[in-house]
Amino acid sequence: MTLMPENPPPSGKVRLPPGKSLVLIGLMGAGKSSVGRRVAKILNLPFVDADEEVERAAGCSVEDIFRLYGEDAFRDGEERVIARLLEAGPQVLATGGGAFMNPRTREHIRKAGVSAWLRADLDLLVRRTSRRGGRPLLAHGNPRETLERLIEERYPIYAEADIVIDTTDENIELMVDRLVAALANLGNAAEVAS
Repeated sequence: MTLMPENPPPSGKVRLPPGKSLVLIGLMGAGKSSVGRRVAKILNLPFVDADEEVERAAGCSVEDIFRLYGEDAFRDGEERVIARLLEAGPQVLATGGGAFMNPRTREHIRKAGVSAWLRADLDLLVRRTSRRGGRPLLAHGNPRETLERLIEERYPIYAEADIVIDTTDENIELMVDRLVAALANLGNAAEVAS
């Protein structure tokens, strides 16, 4: 696991290992899509949002999939979509919050990508998720309690990621710089090892 370094390198010197994708993981509201779009431009790779691809494949929204078919059906479709996307070649892929919990999806990510966990604290997640609806796991009950439970369940698994970046309410460009620096350090470590 690589933690965020302090001094980001020039963006032109950052590359992923050949044929690999950057896969962003973390809970809803962590900033995967916002950070992912910016990092994709720096890496000169396409950005893909897995939830949008699941919706395209299913012909309906994530919220409708949960309501009509249940979470298990959504997770099955999510796994298939992520495997297909990762087979398509290098990209920056933002996954849904539960994707990395699936052992088969984790294995797909390990084989075809570099995983980066955007770790956020509970208060930040509550603030960010309250700004936008359409989050099936927060539709019932107390959202703060649900997020707290998800943190307890998921963070130990997310910790298996190759890179961990703490997200904050700071300027998003700072988080992007931290991720780019972590990628550069990961690349330098790989060069030294080979």
